[in-house]
Amino acid sequence: MIAARTLRMTCTVTLAWCSWLAGHVRADEPVPIHQLIDETIAAACQAKGLPLAEPASDAEFLRRLYLDLVGTIPSAADARAFLDDAAPDKRAKLIDRLLASPEHARHLARVWNVMFMERRPDKHVAAAQWQEYLRKSALDNKPWDVLVREILSVDGADETTRPAAKFVLDREAEPHQTTRDIGRVFLGVNLQCAQCHDHPLVDGYPQDWYYGLFAFVSRTALFTDKKNKNLVSLMEKADGDVTFTSVFDKTKAIKNATPRVLDAKAIDEPKLEKGQEYAVAPTDGVKPVPKFSRRAQLPSQLTSPDVPAFRRNMANRLWAHMMGRGLVHPVDMHHDDNPPSHPELLAALGDRFATAKFDVRTMLRELALSQTYQRSSLPPPSGEPPPAESFAVTSLKPLTPEQLAWSIMQATGLADHQRSALGAKLNEATLHDGLVGNVSPFVGTFAGPAGQPEGKFQATLAQSLFINNGGQVRDWLAPRAGSLVDRLMKLNDPAAIADELYLSILTRPPTTEERAEVAEYLTDRGADQRAAAFQELAWALVASVEFRFNH
Repeated sequence: MIAARTLRMTCTVTLAWCSWLAGHVRADEPVPIHQLIDETIAAACQAKGLPLAEPASDAEFLRRLYLDLVGTIPSAADARAFLDDAAPDKRAKLIDRLLASPEHARHLARVWNVMFMERRPDKHVAAAQWQEYLRKSALDNKPWDVLVREILSVDGADETTRPAAKFVLDREAEPHQTTRDIGRVFLGVNLQCAQCHDHPLVDGYPQDWYYGLFAFVSRTALFTDKKNKNLVSLMEKADGDVTFTSVFDKTKAIKNATPRVLDAKAIDEPKLEKGQEYAVAPTDGVKPVPKFSRRAQLPSQLTSPDVPAFRRNMANRLWAHMMGRGLVHPVDMHHDDNPPSHPELLAALGDRFATAKFDVRTMLRELALSQTYQRSSLPPPSGEPPPAESFAVTSLKPLTPEQLAWSIMQATGLADHQRSALGAKLNEATLHDGLVGNVSPFVGTFAGPAGQPEGKFQATLAQSLFINNGGQVRDWLAPRAGSLVDRLMKLNDPAAIADELYLSILTRPPTTEERAEVAEYLTDRGADQRAAAFQELAWALVASVEFRFNH
């Protein structure tokens, strides 16, 4: 059972606190984002008669925050230090420490990589170069709009900026694929079914939205350098108008598409005289460079204040990352028939995100500081569980393949063994490089199909067999210097053994019943059986449902 604090938090109490705080905030100062979140969620719950879950225990909060911000569970030592800390501001301090850590940048790069590339195989840009580009961007807290501008504007010809071109290059610059993914990833609209006609199920997805985006990228193609066949970059033609017709239009009327983002104004395109369209004319083996590039206009149009979908999409994705589901869910289906659960809140978050110059770290901090994020995943004991979209209770999130791999390496002590082995050479990069090779089997077993967004959690037999019978996890449980079993072998008190087991694996102290179970299991094990017994106990916890989810 997940430990829960006994203090009940009700909507009435939350609203009273927010009202008091509002009276102590200067009128000319904007309400902090985390307060805005809590006021909105609490008011909506009160209006619907939904009680809020209790605050998460320190142990529950600690594990959740580590998984969300650095992608793994904490060590037993870190768990003890936090749980023993009596400082009233220890949660805020932990949030700030994790956000400033190199581990956070590494984790955020992994999250972005899955969002951008959806586990597609490498084609033109190596994964290591791309992920290092994302890691460095996260470490520098590069503004989100700047990152998007880079990804959609570079052509990949310059080695120093080439990694950013992976989004388009590894889609082979295929304009329809690029159009669909720009709509989903950067704007939160899935326009795939609007390619041939207005979307048949979503009134708000007209066909001209699809072709407005398509017009930005339709002239772009791959260019292979004749001197270096391995250097494939993006080129662009200066001509090529886009026309479209609906398959449902019996008159087959042909429409012209001009580059524009959704319902924003179309770009102003200069009229160049025939023969004057290119800065570098297309000739054999020479990459053409048009004087006016449609694709170069896309980033500024996409990130324009006139396109609220851009800022709201990322605010919603950051919310979903921390809260378990989006205010708009699924995150790539923003439309009037699938409205946000809290429309004014999403609009405010998008606007505040833009006002803060698209500072991802600040937005994550505010989300983590909110009472909404820090609630228990256990619903109130009375009545039916509240609907997930109310955010009255924290949603359960299955660990991603990467989170699962790194958490098991930490839980079993493989990561601690590697830290000990590195000695003076230990740092975040060397630890990562020494262990990252263990992650790919988890991705192969637990990830969804390549080229598709992460779907709903669905356990499979292969996944169960991987944890329960696979040799990799069993091998990590073998005694080695600094590992969990090695630490347990040095303990004699069954209560201390239980504490080390549960803190190391589940990031919480065991209950009285669990301590008794550990003691009973060890009673009849002789000295020569202790290591095997510890491995079985640890395996049982690693294979548990409690470990498999972020709660």
